[in-house]
Amino acid sequence: MLAYVIRRLFAGVIMLIVMSIVTFALFFASPIDQASFICGKNCSAAQKKQTAAAMGYDDSFANQWVDFAKGVVQGRDYPDDPKLRETAPETIVHCDAPCLGYSRERGDTVTNLIKDTFPVSFSLAVSAFILWMVGGVLLGVTAALKKGSIIDRGLVGLSLIAYAFPTFFVGLVLYKFVAIKWGLTEIPRYTSIAEGGVGGWLSSLTLPAITLALFFMAAYVRMTRSYVIESFQEDYVRTARSKGLPERTVTYKHALRAALTPIVTMAGLDFAGLMGGAIITESVFNYPGMGKLAVRASSDFDLPTTVGLVVLLAAFVILANIIVDLLYAVIDPRVRLG
Repeated sequence: MLAYVIRRLFAGVIMLIVMSIVTFALFFASPIDQASFICGKNCSAAQKKQTAAAMGYDDSFANQWVDFAKGVVQGRDYPDDPKLRETAPETIVHCDAPCLGYSRERGDTVTNLIKDTFPVSFSLAVSAFILWMVGGVLLGVTAALKKGSIIDRGLVGLSLIAYAFPTFFVGLVLYKFVAIKWGLTEIPRYTSIAEGGVGGWLSSLTLPAITLALFFMAAYVRMTRSYVIESFQEDYVRTARSKGLPERTVTYKHALRAALTPIVTMAGLDFAGLMGGAIITESVFNYPGMGKLAVRASSDFDLPTTVGLVVLLAAFVILANIIVDLLYAVIDPRVRLG
């Protein structure tokens, strides 16, 4: 098992390096002249050249990527100019490791921007993940156990309806009717635990989490139902029944365990993707998360922030993939031999 873990971690590091190179190459090949964009319309050629040199944009692709990688590992200064560091140190901005860049548009390091927005996106993703996993798996198992009944048809039909509605529509409906017209909840506004305690934090996440979870919950109801029904038709389940085991043991110890293996795989990847994919929900409820930061960075041509977010979210996906593989190896030991 230890060798398998080491192999997966090593592969994950390689994938992250390749991902950062590809992302940085796209940044490097961008037609947007970052120095001109930062310097402004009235900037002279000399000032543009000075800005490019200060930010390192006039260097080769390899050197820029090496500087970026060094910043992630050990931090760096912006601008990274030894002469300026001696003559005017007050103009230098130090970015501690892991440094993902510096945004001139927002006058702050990308790491600090992500630190400010990460708790919002993470809170929203975790709360939505718990809702859709608990609701989706329980309702999916119920539908499978009641296959062909009115309960099964009702759950499948409702999941289809929920899956058909786009997230922005569900969010707007909940916002307008539940929060404003009927007054069942307060107007959604993100409240941290430090600001409003656990109760205030959970309350602020209720409507956005339901909005985000509904789509995935509908998908997981249908997926869980299919896998459980498929498991019931396997030989080992028939063998367990022929041995006279109670139906509860056959269902939960044999059929459900096998059915949950692919669901765990999908859940890990969906959660990682959710960290950067909650853009619409954050926009509908005006929550200051990483999704909203990514939208603003893209519209402002803030490439350092965009690159930093892409690399971070890629790291989440790779980490989730490794965790899922390890869980998969625990559930099915044959995977370790692959």
